Order: sequence, then C-alpha cells, then structure tokens
Amino acid sequence: MLRYETAGESHGECLVATLTGLPAGIPVSLSSINRELWRRQQGFGRGGRMKIETDTAEVVAGVRHSKTIGSPIAIIIRNSDWKNWTNILPVEQVEDGESKPVTRPRPGHADLAGCLKYNFQDARYILERASARETTARVAVGAICRLLLAEFGVEIASHVIAVGPERLDRPAQWEELTNLRARDEVLLHCVDAETEQRMKAAVDVAYRTGDTIGGVFEVVARGVPPGLGSHITYDSRLDGRLAQAIVSMQAVKGVEVGFAEEGAHAYGSKVQDTIHYDKSDRRFFRGANRAGGIEGGMSNGEDILVRGFLKPISTLRRPLESVDLETREPSAAAYERSDVCVVPAAAVIGEAMVAIVLAQAFLEKFGGDSLGETRRNLDGYLEQVKSF
Repeated sequence: MLRYETAGESHGECLVATLTGLPAGIPVSLSSINRELWRRQQGFGRGGRMKIETDTAEVVAGVRHSKTIGSPIAIIIRNSDWKNWTNILPVEQVEDGESKPVTRPRPGHADLAGCLKYNFQDARYILERASARETTARVAVGAICRLLLAEFGVEIASHVIAVGPERLDRPAQWEELTNLRARDEVLLHCVDAETEQRMKAAVDVAYRTGDTIGGVFEVVARGVPPGLGSHITYDSRLDGRLAQAIVSMQAVKGVEVGFAEEGAHAYGSKVQDTIHYDKSDRRFFRGANRAGGIEGGMSNGEDILVRGFLKPISTLRRPLESVDLETREPSAAAYERSDVCVVPAAAVIGEAMVAIVLAQAFLEKFGGDSLGETRRNLDGYLEQVKSF
C-alpha cells in the first residue's frame, strides 16, 4: 500500500512529507520535484508569501543514487519565513518569547471550528496547520508519484476553466495542456489567451476592492490503463477516492468527475459513452468521454477528467464581520498576509492529488517490490486485456 503523510505549520521551521510503499528502482530527479514546487508558487493574484519562499525539496531518506530503494522516502521543505517566527512559535517555551494571537476568527476559515474542537482561545495553532502552505508537501509527494506513473506512460496535466465569472467556453486539447505545463511564465494557467485576460481583469477587481476570488480547475490524466479502482466497496471506487483527494484541498468545496453537472440536466441517451472496438489495435474505446474515464468506480482506459471548485479564500483585506473570542463582542475578522486568487496554484496541487491517488490504485493493481516486477505485472495484464 502506498501511504503518505505531511507535517509542519505555515510559519514553522519546515514542512515534512513521508511516502511509503514505492517500488525500488524508480528514477528520481530533484529538479523535477522542484519544478512542481515552483509551479505551485506561480499565478496572478498570489500574495507576499510567495516573494519570501523559494521552495526546494531536500530528500533525506529513501532515494540513493537518484533511484528509490524501496524504503520510506522523507522530504523536507524549509520555510524561509521561519526566521521571522522563531520567537513566536518556538518548540519550547522561552521567557522572552513574542506572541501574535488570533482571537478574531475569519468566516470560512478553520479558525473558530478548530478553536472549539481543541479548546484553544487563540486560533494561531489552528490556522498554522490549516493553511494551504501544507500543500507544498503534498505537491512534493505528488511529484514523486508522477515519476512512477511516467514509467508506465501515464501523464497528468491541468488548466484553469474559470476565475470568478469568467469561464473558458470550449474544451482544451491535450497539446494545449502540455504546452501550458511547460511554460516558464504563468498568468492564470488558462489555455486561451483572450479568456485569460478576462480572468486577469476579474482578479484585478477583487484586488482593488480588498476581496478574493475563486474558480474552477480541471486535471486530466492520460494513458491510465483500464481496471484501476473497483466496484466492490465504497472506499475502493476510483472516482470516490479522487473526489475525496480533491475536496481535501484547502478552499475546494466541490468536485466533478467527467461532465457530471451537464449530464444531470440531460437524458441518458445523450450522456452515456457508446462502446466500440478497434480490431486492428485489439482494444475497446468509447465514442465520447462524458464519464471522465471512470465507470462503475473503475478506470475505463479513456482520459480521466476531474474538476475542482475553489471558493474565494477566507482571508480578506476588507475583513468580514466576526466576534472576538476574548470579549465576545462583534469585531472585524483578523487579517494576515494573503493571496487574492489561488486557482492556478490549486490546479497544480490538484495534479499532485490525482497523481497520488492514481499511483496508489496502480500499485494496488500491479504491486511489485521493484520497478521491473511492477512492469512485468502490468505487461501481463495489458496482454490479458488485448486478448480478452
């Protein structure tokens, strides 16, 4: 079983991730991991924190001579901003320590619910872990999972479909997604330049008014073999696992697999993907992909399509109404350095989450303690599928 965990706080010393269960022999490139971390930091509408941090991964266990060795992988990503918080968030109590309490919880954030749950009068400990800074570690884990999947021809890309009221009104082509992923400059991660400019204008409005803005991103996985996931239990269904992974991202409030919303308003004859067979290639294929590559909880060989719906983030420069935890009096919500729009970053995080879930399902299906063993298992299965 492929398992991962993250640890660390937004302004702590570092973020930490562990990944257990990868086969030995997978080539690992630090530059490829750091590229994903860089992509997460980009996008129009990001805040001042991204000017402080230059995220780089330190792999301290599980990889030697640029290959996995079968043991748990441990990754550290240091927070540059820690130098400004060493006396505020020390591990041990210090006599001359400083304090930056947060007693005015932000609507839509974890602040108040976390304080009630853990009996804290200060939301600082809650927001430090609830912060989307934690996703830096997830992106590092996802980058390594991508390296496993790439060995078997599985590719993952993403793009932004909507920012606020502005929406892309056409499907994106795979070549557009791969070109977008290779860019060294990121605006709003949209494949259409005209739509992207309209999105930028919407972000500008939010910035000028002290507001924030959300949107929709889409992740596409190509080359996924049929049969990942299962129909037999609720928690083995691939679409359910992908949905949980995407909604686990901070500020994501909804998920769509394939064209779910569109299908909900149509008749079944217009929704189901017809089945066909290519005799020369000995494979089944679908006439369309409205199911998003998953039927009955299992991958069907078509592209997997997953969308995340991101609410505007909760920290506003023009704070909303709240209540002070100490006085119980009405008060404006707390404000800390914040972004205006994080939809492009969310798309990159979404890629990482899809990579993690697919890698887990892939290894559950094909196993293997070494890359060669996994490859033999996959090759045997693909021959079985072709000979069906």
